[in-house]
Amino acid sequence: MTDKLTWVKSSHSGGSGGNCVEVAALPDGGRAVRDSKNAGGPVLVFTRGAWDAFLRGVRDGSLDLTS
Repeated sequence: MTDKLTWVKSSHSGGSGGNCVEVAALPDGGRAVRDSKNAGGPVLVFTRGAWDAFLRGVRDGSLDLTS
């Protein structure tokens, strides 16, 4: 299934091949995430609800690490 997805890397990743992930939209509205350096490796799959909750947490700062 994941070989038929369109994977997108963040524009913030740059071209150095550092710590990058790729994200692909799933037909049901969910998302798949993988390590861009290991395209044939494991893929994390998120439901639409889980992905939306993740984005909300990023946007509202609730996922920020504190020192």
